[in-house]
Amino acid sequence: MTTLEWILGTTLAILYLFLIFTVGLITFRKGHYVLGILGIFLPFLWLIGALLPDRYEDGMPATR
Repeated sequence: MTTLEWILGTTLAILYLFLIFTVGLITFRKGHYVLGILGIFLPFLWLIGALLPDRYEDGMPATR
């Protein structure tokens, strides 16, 4: 592999890791904990969880 291929590959791998963990955090913040945990093994579930609406209307669980 040439130097350019190493640089491009490393840059894309870092970008992929940054984006996948950002989407994972969004999934957890929206309250989709099961999708967040399963997304560790199947990262496309993080994308689904990030695109779904919040579990709670006001962002907080209802208290009694």
